[in-house]
Amino acid sequence: MKKFAVILSGCGVFDGAEIHEATLSLLAIDRAGASYEIFAPNIEQAHVVNHLTGKPTNETRNVLVESARIARGKISNLDDFDPKNFDALLFPGGFGVAKNLCDYAFKGPDMSINADVRNCVMSMHSAQKPIGALCISPVLIAGIIGAAEVTIGNDQATADDIAAFGGQHIEAGGSDIIVDKQNKIVTSPCYMLDARIDTIFSGVSSVVEALLQLSQSK
Repeated sequence: MKKFAVILSGCGVFDGAEIHEATLSLLAIDRAGASYEIFAPNIEQAHVVNHLTGKPTNETRNVLVESARIARGKISNLDDFDPKNFDALLFPGGFGVAKNLCDYAFKGPDMSINADVRNCVMSMHSAQKPIGALCISPVLIAGIIGAAEVTIGNDQATADDIAAFGGQHIEAGGSDIIVDKQNKIVTSPCYMLDARIDTIFSGVSSVVEALLQLSQSK
């Protein structure tokens, strides 16, 4: 049975992992006959957003603790990630990717990236194991790997930043996927576009299927 590592960035679209994308990723992996383990870095969130009002609060929360809500408590510290134990890596989206796993939301192309996240991606890429990224997560992957073909949908400003990292952006629709066979990277726009949840699941399922196919190729 193939095994995925799924990396979360908190709990909630505005300051953590996008919950629909995260949950649908786990469902798609399970339906594909594979297994998964969930990880998150043990760090403080950049900030906490009230999802009812959309405004920041004075709270402080931990990315690993918040991600455990989605994982139903079964989650590991990203510091313990070992690429030898996994066949594929998958990043759901959400602003937490751009605020907690890196600071792209605040610094744009001058962003810095969490060391454990960088090591996780580079170790899988060096082992020629496939990596999937949803929504805004392809920006993170391009920021680490550089010359990769990815999509975030059709936002030109973000596409320009991907190009600044050395990547190539390819415009795509909500359920479309872009497969970079050379780098074994699979991406889909998901909620970077105004998409329905069934469209999201279609895209996520296609990403998981493509990752499984790439995991079998040498």
